[in-house]
Amino acid sequence: MIKSMTGFGRCEHLQSNKKFTVEIKAVNHRYFDVNIKMPKKFSPFESAIRNELKSYVQRGKIDLYVTYEDYAEQAVALHYNEELAAEYVKYFRQMADSFSVRDDITASVLGRCPEVFSMEEQEVDEEELWTMLLPVLRGACEQLSASREKEGESLKTDILDKLARMDENVSLIEKRYPQIVAEYRAKLEDKVKELLADTQIEESRLASEVVIYADKICTDEETVRLRSHIHTMQGELIKGGAVGRKLDFIAQEMNREANTILSKANDLATSNIAIDLKTDIEKVREQIQNIE
Repeated sequence: MIKSMTGFGRCEHLQSNKKFTVEIKAVNHRYFDVNIKMPKKFSPFESAIRNELKSYVQRGKIDLYVTYEDYAEQAVALHYNEELAAEYVKYFRQMADSFSVRDDITASVLGRCPEVFSMEEQEVDEEELWTMLLPVLRGACEQLSASREKEGESLKTDILDKLARMDENVSLIEKRYPQIVAEYRAKLEDKVKELLADTQIEESRLASEVVIYADKICTDEETVRLRSHIHTMQGELIKGGAVGRKLDFIAQEMNREANTILSKANDLATSNIAIDLKTDIEKVREQIQNIE
């Protein structure tokens, strides 16, 4: 199975008055790069979340968001800081004595002082919290994986179509080569006859010139290697797996062979075919950048 590095997954679950939501966004990246945003109480699970994600994703830039809501009545509790209240009382009385003002502090006034009363979340059992979060995390990962597989199959189909067209173009170049040599021989023969005004041409000399030309424009090695690269890439796509890096390397080699063919081409038809090859190779390389 070929996977794209681009995808999205989301899972939400409400259990025991606790609502968990996990969202995952993925784009292409050279390595496995994860950014996690979640409430502070989930911080102990960061390493476990990364390990779980690695079982679904091998390469890509991942943004993972965890949100948590607790609807239980005892989710938060009012906390009274008596020591801080005593500090306020002490300093209020000190101010009254220092400035000769009336000390009219009351409990309601004291209660409005910062941090005397505060809302605190109740402690949550970490093991219980992780047990609830894990299936939601896996649900989002499975959605992400499914979306990446779907896009990966589309990429695979498109690349295989381009590879088939490239294979046909390589065959055209191979078929065109003998015709180019024959045409060159005929032109050379006509030119010699014109210059010497003589129909008697030294056949061995003419053959030697044709051989030199044929060797100069010969692309047999390049077409053999290029076809081998095409077939290797087709095989890797069909086999599937995390083959993005390997395919990128193969595409670079394909581009090198196409460049050599184009540089050797001394024929307009061959040049046009080589340009088509380079165009398809470049498109394939762009598509490969999204494959895991």
